Amino acid sequence: MSSSKPTILVTGGAGYIGSHAVLALKAAGYSVVILDNLVYGHRDLVDEVLGVEFILGDTCDRPLLDDLFARHDIAAVMHFAAYIFVGESVTDPAKYYHNNVVGTLTLLEAMQAAGVQRFVFSSTCATYGIPQFMPLTEDHPQAPINPYGFTKLMVEQVLADFDRAYGLKSVCFRYFNAAGADPQGRLGEDHHPETHLIPLVLQAALGRRESIAVFGTDYDTPDGTCVRDYIHVCDLAQAHILGLEYLLDGGDSQAFNLGNGNGFSVKDVIDVANAITGRKIPVQFGDRRAGDSPILVGSSQKARDGLGWIPEYRDLGDIVRHAWQWHQKRHG
Repeated sequence: MSSSKPTILVTGGAGYIGSHAVLALKAAGYSVVILDNLVYGHRDLVDEVLGVEFILGDTCDRPLLDDLFARHDIAAVMHFAAYIFVGESVTDPAKYYHNNVVGTLTLLEAMQAAGVQRFVFSSTCATYGIPQFMPLTEDHPQAPINPYGFTKLMVEQVLADFDRAYGLKSVCFRYFNAAGADPQGRLGEDHHPETHLIPLVLQAALGRRESIAVFGTDYDTPDGTCVRDYIHVCDLAQAHILGLEYLLDGGDSQAFNLGNGNGFSVKDVIDVANAITGRKIPVQFGDRRAGDSPILVGSSQKARDGLGWIPEYRDLGDIVRHAWQWHQKRHG
């Protein structure tokens, strides 16, 4: 079936958020080409669910990028190809600066050479560092506290400079905690290693993990555990469609927070998971972790006003239920 809409390159399109964005692009009528090195992506999901052209390769490979842009009429790039583990970024920063910064710069240079001038970037609330006020808005100072956050902030700076110098227009989405799965069970979260709370809790529910660790119960929060802003991955994907269309319509470069606007505590997540799975999830309570903020909740008002973005799945029960369907199907 030929598409009347242009072709979008999605880097990291075999990964968690990237694959959901590809599904949303297809549903909106776009043609899609995925570039993924499969370090964390899943080729089986590309073949079985997404059914779009797949190119195995790396954003640091300039000849491959030049060939890709020569062979495809790409209108814009959605860039999800990043390493995301905060702890690993501290112990192996070279890996993160090379992939997240050098890889993105190489991609942007190849785009420039090919005349592709629109870029949707997967950034993070980790660029803000330690919150000075809550909820976090886009004008909060950006002062990362780990190499992962610094790599994303560096790319945001590169994009601002590329806009001024070359006219490249970008939308930077600063995510809060991506969670959930495709409601139809086609896609979901499958990281190795897994570091995100909801899948860890569900692994414990499936018996694939002995217990879930809770770090700190004495925070100044309603129940003493850390509060985070969980945003459904399908709502994230829809925001990327809106950001893309904003750029295709001639929009100027912008940064937007993407969050639920609601905070849910660690205990909230465990309680909801207990109810949805019908299983008593074993919990081990421990001391606080260094660097954990008591509360991280973002304001997404700018994305609502500027893009017309309205999250569909704001209820924690929906987020956990969709994730549970996926985990049972994938690992049950």
